[in-house]
Amino acid sequence: MKVNIFVEDFRFLRYIGCATAARTLHNHLARLPGMEIARNSYYGDFDLTHYHTFGPWAMYHLKFTEGVKVLTAHSTPRLNEGNVAFSKRINKIYPKIYRQFDHIITISDPCHRETEQLVPDVPMTLIPNGIDREYFRRDRKKRRSFREEYGIDHDRRVVLSVGQQTPRKGIYDFLTLADQHPDMTWVWVGGFPYGTLSKDYAKIQMLKAHTHPNVIFTGVIDDISRAYSGADVFFMPSHAETFGLVIVEALSAGLPVIARDIYEFREIFGDSVLFFRNNDEARALVNDDTALHHCAGGARASTERYDITLIAKRHQQLYRELIER
Repeated sequence: MKVNIFVEDFRFLRYIGCATAARTLHNHLARLPGMEIARNSYYGDFDLTHYHTFGPWAMYHLKFTEGVKVLTAHSTPRLNEGNVAFSKRINKIYPKIYRQFDHIITISDPCHRETEQLVPDVPMTLIPNGIDREYFRRDRKKRRSFREEYGIDHDRRVVLSVGQQTPRKGIYDFLTLADQHPDMTWVWVGGFPYGTLSKDYAKIQMLKAHTHPNVIFTGVIDDISRAYSGADVFFMPSHAETFGLVIVEALSAGLPVIARDIYEFREIFGDSVLFFRNNDEARALVNDDTALHHCAGGARASTERYDITLIAKRHQQLYRELIER
């Protein structure tokens, strides 16, 4: 079976969630018997091409690709609001783009429902994103090195967020809570993959320039497992997601997760995480040692079903079924 994994992951786009998911899937599909895997190849006779983005390079590639064409719906129209400028204009083209693929893979029940509403005539299958649970494991050496690099005392409580620096990701709540908790260090990993086209780019840059010393913006980092190991609490204030890959990564690293109480997270993660509806509730949870300890106790075990080895095998089975039709 010859499969090409295609994802636009150049420059800063390399660090967005769909790019990470695509690379992880590619690496583990390559380990399965009977698989001949390429990534971002413009040449070759493939049985199936699996797209993880649908930007200009992907759509150009789609025109001359033979074989079955599959898309994973990492992004849906709902996610563009509060994330990129001109979101309404961009959202109008989703149905037209989706219909150019033979099959769509959705990554959660909320994502599946939204995609079905957009293109009920396109066949689709739900397979969640997967992570390498051996990589996302708490590591004492990485904890020390991360804290030493950013000048964080070993006994200081570190609250970590990972994502694009946009309103949709909840950066304003992050900054508010950090300002209210000078006794803790608040770390945000991630940048502006869409540059000045990111929502509120100038405003957020201005706010970052006036933060207190207890706030650290690392930008993108190569070994993100160091950040998870260096933190004590994971804070996910995002207003909308199709999945929430960083929550799975944080749980796998044994971190207690405090997430916004949105229906996506309720459906996907259930009682594996702690939920807040407003900043007062988030502030209480950050200080609730008992709740945090209980959450951390079951964190890693809750991610077993997202192990990339299992997820890769589910993709392999779907590829086989689509190719043999």
